Amino acid sequence: MRKGEKGILFTILIFVIAFTLINSYRKGQDTTPDKGIPFYSSASDVIQEKGGKLVRQLNCRDCHSIWGVRNAMQSVPSPSLDGIGSLRDETWLFNYLSAEDPKQILPSRLKAEYQMPSFAYLPVEERKLLAKFFAGLKVEDWYLEEVKKLEYEKLTGKDYQGSHEDE
Repeated sequence: MRKGEKGILFTILIFVIAFTLINSYRKGQDTTPDKGIPFYSSASDVIQEKGGKLVRQLNCRDCHSIWGVRNAMQSVPSPSLDGIGSLRDETWLFNYLSAEDPKQILPSRLKAEYQMPSFAYLPVEERKLLAKFFAGLKVEDWYLEEVKKLEYEKLTGKDYQGSHEDE
């Protein structure tokens, strides 16, 4: 190795060590407690199991993310369902899932091929199960405003300006 190359490597090594030390120092100074994962389910284990199975059968994750998980092969710009139970109640969700045209309940700005399909064809018990399952998808209070912001911006395409009533 030539003298100039040694100098370059030595300089890079010094920068890497300095960056590592500064980063370690900064992390040591951060005393903000980690609030943890904001998502949880208030549904019973039976509802979670049966509802989760139905969600997989209906391929809901092809369009929506649930607990931050979605089908990586799809790029549908649909809203996340994380915390939907903190935004909508079971009755609203049942009515939405039962609607012949869900856009009549919640307008969509998405292209027709990406819009929510009707699940009115499903048996009533399956729609009730889905409504219970989704109503149980909650978020901690400290994260709720973020969920509202994400849903509002996804549905309207506008910047969120603070708390909005159901639109």
